[in-house]
Amino acid sequence: MAQGLFSLEGRVALVTGGSRGIGKMIAKGFLDAGAARVYISSRKPAACDETAAELGERCISLPQDVSTVEGCQALAKRLTDLEPKLDILVNNAGAAWGAPFAEFPESGWDKVVDLNLKSPFFLTQALHGALKAAASHDQPAKVINICSIDGIRLNPQETYSYHASKSGLIYLTRRIAAELIKDSINVTGIAPGAFASEMNRVARDQGDEIAKRIPSRRIGRDEDMAAAAIYLASRAGDYVVGETIAVDGGVALASTGGL
Repeated sequence: MAQGLFSLEGRVALVTGGSRGIGKMIAKGFLDAGAARVYISSRKPAACDETAAELGERCISLPQDVSTVEGCQALAKRLTDLEPKLDILVNNAGAAWGAPFAEFPESGWDKVVDLNLKSPFFLTQALHGALKAAASHDQPAKVINICSIDGIRLNPQETYSYHASKSGLIYLTRRIAAELIKDSINVTGIAPGAFASEMNRVARDQGDEIAKRIPSRRIGRDEDMAAAAIYLASRAGDYVVGETIAVDGGVALASTGGL
């Protein structure tokens, strides 16, 4: 029974930002869990194609910049031309920007907030029909927004727009969930902590040092992220709606901090 609970057999998924990092971890996890097809998207066609080739024939590259509403709509059209039904959407594409408070630029604000907060809304909106077509009372479709523990607790780095966008995405996840559950579409979120990636170069390059400040005493592994996403995407997570799960070794919710 347990194996069936976590199976994605026969399901179709789209993972934005799927060519590397957390998106790639999730895409591989979905394939390992039996997904029929996993489409990955990123703004760099070569990287997207390379990852799809690496992950195998059930992984299909759909390169697209989703930082604008037009880009979201274009990706949705390309996907629905191939798949009239979409079981799982993972809104993972994201960006970060750090600068001192007095110097933080509008360009750094707009780039991050547009991609991290606006794009998940408008891509979900554009794919609503395909998600609804796949959904049923007994097998809901799933939307998983990749948030961050920086939306739950403060990071000492001056990443103002990133903090704001990820906090907003956690609440947006709840609001969209309240609407789409009417169509048997479950919307949830994952708030990753320290995972080695191009975006989180500190975790990638200084993992042993970062691990000392994590209650679990290690940074995240690929399978930690894959497992959380599989849980939410599969039958096992069908009764989870609107929740954002921190996958961070205890940093956000099991750390007492210090004076």
